[in-house]
Amino acid sequence: MAPRRIPSLSTSAVPASRPTPAGLSPPAGVGLRPPHFRAALAEPGAVDFLEVHPENYLCDGGPQHHFLTALRQDLPLSFHGVGLSLGGADRPDRRHLARLRQLVDRYQPFHFSEHLAWSSHGGTYFNDLLPLPYTQANLARMSAHVAETQDCLGRQILIENPSLYLTFAESEMSEAEFLAELSRRSGCRLLLDINNLYVSAINAGWDSWAMLAEFPQDAVAQIHLAGHDHCRDADGGSLLIDTHGMPVADPVWDLFAAIAPRLAGVPVLIEWDQDLPDWPRLVSEASLARQLAGNALAEARHVAIA
Repeated sequence: MAPRRIPSLSTSAVPASRPTPAGLSPPAGVGLRPPHFRAALAEPGAVDFLEVHPENYLCDGGPQHHFLTALRQDLPLSFHGVGLSLGGADRPDRRHLARLRQLVDRYQPFHFSEHLAWSSHGGTYFNDLLPLPYTQANLARMSAHVAETQDCLGRQILIENPSLYLTFAESEMSEAEFLAELSRRSGCRLLLDINNLYVSAINAGWDSWAMLAEFPQDAVAQIHLAGHDHCRDADGGSLLIDTHGMPVADPVWDLFAAIAPRLAGVPVLIEWDQDLPDWPRLVSEASLARQLAGNALAEARHVAIA
């Protein structure tokens, strides 16, 4: 097959589009990283959509935009922000928001998501997604930050549940209650990261199935699946780390299969950010997610009819 011509870089916006489900299966995408640019361009039908961290594309041009512009001609994009620190004490940085708005206008992603976390304070950026107590004061502050972000971007955003490695004694509500009220107050929707939910449950000694049942499912607009690693904490206890560096674990697949019929048609993404596999392996994880969700929904419909 002749190599596909890569379009020249353009700053013009492309039409917005959404991934399209195939039958009973949901749209399945993967996180796009530079080592996979050419493979993704050569096989645009392998996945239903691509997701990128917009902070990696805040430059005006260069190879990153060259490939993303080409890929956007064939595939919908989702943006997954990591730098707004919406759970922090400071308001979102207006200059950062303005640059994100330019990127959103240029590529028209069907989703823009961020995290229930904070990562900067007083002008210092900590390069991590840090947890916050689930208090009424933090709920009010984050609701205002999310609303301001949506106003600046001109669109509804999604907020993702975090991976927890500690809990706060001063929390006044559960994570699910916090997220449900955040969605109600700000008008945002939610990104359900099932690996994060499982990691948090195991680390905190909670029941992952009960957490999944409590999660505000009606507000979920996207699902993430990823891998985690096992290690020991300072006291020698077992700890799970959300590494995004290996295949999705079986307990996470089980949770996904259980919730898939309830969230039929919701796009699902495979996150793999380090120790990257080759493109076919990444695509196979997305295909498995699509297949498991389709099978679970078909079985649920069969039971309902019977």
